Amino acid sequence: MSDTQIRTGHCNCGAVRFRTTGPLREVVACHCSQCRRQSGLYFAATNVADENIEIEGGENITWYQASEFAKRGFCRTCGSALFWKHQDDAHISVLAGAFDAPSGLTITKHIFCADKGDFYEITDGLPQYEKGSEGLLVAED
Repeated sequence: MSDTQIRTGHCNCGAVRFRTTGPLREVVACHCSQCRRQSGLYFAATNVADENIEIEGGENITWYQASEFAKRGFCRTCGSALFWKHQDDAHISVLAGAFDAPSGLTITKHIFCADKGDFYEITDGLPQYEKGSEGLLVAED
């Protein structure tokens, strides 16, 4: 993907829209208990540098302080989970499903697999990590 690639996306109702410019991290599937409880399954998210995302309708985002390290952003109108933000990072995670197609995104690994739900198996053959993986900033308890 080109460093100048532009991607767009939005919540389910369209009250929050975003536009990213430049490279995105590969998609990581997080199976931690917080992601499971918020989504019903797991989060699949990429991230982008803070300066490379424009958010329209930011007044429609509710930020939930999920831990002392990170917060989660969702649309206050339709409830769509959209963002995850670590307080010490200059990047914001964006839920992969919020991007307009074609996104060109690919899941490359699974994290916090020790916390995954007991009602499914991870069978895609991608790397699985008990907690986070090296080089990935996460909010561990």
